[in-house]
Amino acid sequence: MDEAVQGSAGEPEALNRRRALGLLSAAVAAPAFARETQAQAITTAVTGHLSGPDRTARLIAGAKKEGSVSLYCSMTPETQAAFIRAFERKYGIKVDLWRGTAGDILQRLSTEARAGRFTVDVVEGAGGDVASLAREGLFEEVDSPVHAELTPDCVMRGRPWVRSRLSIFVAAYNSDAVKFAQPPKTYGDLLTMNWKGRIGVEAGDANWLMGLCDVLGAANGEKLMRDIARTRGFSPRIGHTLMANLIASGEEPFAITIYTEAVGRLKRAGAPIEMLYLSPVIAMDNCAAVMKRAPHPYAAMLFYDFLLTEAQKYMAADFYPVSNVKYRRPAEGVQLSMLNLPKFLDENTKWTKLYKDVLTNRGR
Repeated sequence: MDEAVQGSAGEPEALNRRRALGLLSAAVAAPAFARETQAQAITTAVTGHLSGPDRTARLIAGAKKEGSVSLYCSMTPETQAAFIRAFERKYGIKVDLWRGTAGDILQRLSTEARAGRFTVDVVEGAGGDVASLAREGLFEEVDSPVHAELTPDCVMRGRPWVRSRLSIFVAAYNSDAVKFAQPPKTYGDLLTMNWKGRIGVEAGDANWLMGLCDVLGAANGEKLMRDIARTRGFSPRIGHTLMANLIASGEEPFAITIYTEAVGRLKRAGAPIEMLYLSPVIAMDNCAAVMKRAPHPYAAMLFYDFLLTEAQKYMAADFYPVSNVKYRRPAEGVQLSMLNLPKFLDENTKWTKLYKDVLTNRGR
């Protein structure tokens, strides 16, 4: 009798045969299961949840085989170029960058997703647009040890993106053209400040208006903006960076809804520009997210980790209010009121209409 079915002394031959068949079936199935497992495509659902002491080494090894990582990002080109060079030098992995405004990224990704094209790995941009894309189910909620280095409110369970930096809305003025005996401290002070002239405003900041009204009360906030529009007038321009440059040149001597980083960079370059934190100070999340169907899942997570750690140094050097506590430079004594992103997504049409009516149509 075959040795495989003899079994131990006293065991029935039928039982031994069943055991042998079971062993044979397992032996046949094991290679098939291994082949099936190997054939399954690795996604960020896997790489986004790797753990253990060898996690980074596994990401690097996988990323080197993939060879590149694709990024959509809305930061200024100079800042992006600095940390992209640093990543490529460190890992030898090419970064394919597509830069656009946050709105451009929203439109491009939505269009690509509808067409079934998935060519991007990591997205970084304005929180409202990233949150909108998250509602389309495009992002993978990931775990990373670098989350422990961020301020506590940057990561939230069940939310497939993290805050990578802030956009803080401030007022700014040309210090050669505008002289304040007493600079305004609140938005209400704009009605009585001693400088006369229209107030520059970015043409698309309906989210800021909603944030202001959330703090002041909807009726009070709207009335205040209508009063300013009537008594002083607004000068709308498209683009926060453009507005900051116009202030530095003196073409728009005073403006609100400017981002802090734009003022910081111009002032560093010697421009006569100063910043005012008008209360309530409204701030907005800028977020990083990893695509569910990232074409380079290992490189996606490796770059995501880098974006929230070493890249934050380059962002902070260009005056971005970053999330990593090692590099964060919060404004001393400034209390921030955070925008409610889900609310703005739900009420976008309402606030956009009101913003155009009150500010970009100059209150008329």
